[in-house]
Amino acid sequence: MPTNKTVAIIGAGPVGLAAAAHVLERGMTPIVLEAGPEAAHAVQQWRHVQLFSPWRYNVDRAAARLLADTGWNSPDPDVYPTGGELIEHYLGPLATKTKLAGVIRTDSRVTAISRRGFDKAKSRGRERAPFEIRYRNGKGEETLQADAVIDISGTWFSPNPAGGNGLPALGEQALAEHIAYAMPDVRGSQRSRYAGKTVAVLGAGHSAVGTLIDLVALAKDAPATQAIWLLRGNDPAKAFGGGGSDQLAARGELGLAFAALVRSGRIRVETEFGVAQITEADGRLRISAADPSARHDVIADELIVATGFRPDLSFLRELRLQLDPAIEAPVALAPLIDPNEHSCGTVRPHGARELAQASEPGFYLAGMKSYGRAPTFLMMTGYEQVRSIAADIAGDKEAAARVELELPETGVCTRGGVESIAALPGCCGGPAPARVDSCCADDAEAKAAGKSGCGCA
Repeated sequence: MPTNKTVAIIGAGPVGLAAAAHVLERGMTPIVLEAGPEAAHAVQQWRHVQLFSPWRYNVDRAAARLLADTGWNSPDPDVYPTGGELIEHYLGPLATKTKLAGVIRTDSRVTAISRRGFDKAKSRGRERAPFEIRYRNGKGEETLQADAVIDISGTWFSPNPAGGNGLPALGEQALAEHIAYAMPDVRGSQRSRYAGKTVAVLGAGHSAVGTLIDLVALAKDAPATQAIWLLRGNDPAKAFGGGGSDQLAARGELGLAFAALVRSGRIRVETEFGVAQITEADGRLRISAADPSARHDVIADELIVATGFRPDLSFLRELRLQLDPAIEAPVALAPLIDPNEHSCGTVRPHGARELAQASEPGFYLAGMKSYGRAPTFLMMTGYEQVRSIAADIAGDKEAAARVELELPETGVCTRGGVESIAALPGCCGGPAPARVDSCCADDAEAKAAGKSGCGCA
């Protein structure tokens, strides 16, 4: 195996740190460039969120081997950590107490990547030239050279806008003070912003569902809090997930709990609401749909846009990338994750073959960024990606091609659509959440509210 290759890794999140661990195991030299002030900076933004995968799915094996040398005690594999616990018990020690501490450069934002001596148009000999990475830190602009690059910079800081056409809604930028993105901590650090307010949440993925559930919980302490769900589609059931059929139990329970809240009327639902314009109305937000003749406007104090993310490709302009024109993922991976064809995040394990760039040998997209605009990326998918990529860079093609991961099914993965929540087993909203003494989801919800039950038993 080669021992003299330098591999630049962009991003020190969970998958970026795992990539560095695998590169080290292969006898190569990783250099990790992290734009934030510390490793796992993006995870810090959602530290309040509980993962729907337990610890056994969230620790990379090469990373665990590095940590073992420090006397690290692995967490209970069946416990579901929050983002903060992921940092405290895994990512923080990995970044500061292992050999990775010496290869991570924080406050280092990558601004451009090219080939030394080659612009994008020049071909002959290009594949033999090292990569040149430019980045900014507290000293100014720096440059480093690498034999290979793995871009794992993620998408957290480039969320999709509210507009249904891929552009910001009219007025969205002007009223940014009252608009948040992804999954703000509505019950914790940002409680004062949302308590007692009317809050509209746009989106149909896990971030939107989790935020709406948190707003309903907030309303128990601040009764004036009202949650409005703005849904671009016409079928709320598509957000409910696979219930008891989901092999990640916490993910299935999240959908069942959400379905019960929607049925109870505690979340106001506005379907087919493609946001076109946001204006100020007596100190509040007036949110207007794309077809104003077909529906009324929604008035809210705050808007949370949870419509997914998109990759930042700006610093990759001088590289010859082959990306799917629709979802901006590598062309070999795109058919496996295209949300127009697949209704969930269950994707067969994949690695270097699907993530490499044939026109730019040595460059790979991995982690959430490799999914482009497609949703529902699992951390364990990223770990398998970088294991394969590190093997590929080291020249171990057999290990790169080998599959070492079995992904859990969501329970509703179908081509061209999602099964209705009504098709799930059980009565009154589907089966009760695991470890709850109730006959069904609605019964569990009623008992949680202090009632005798829903009457389904």
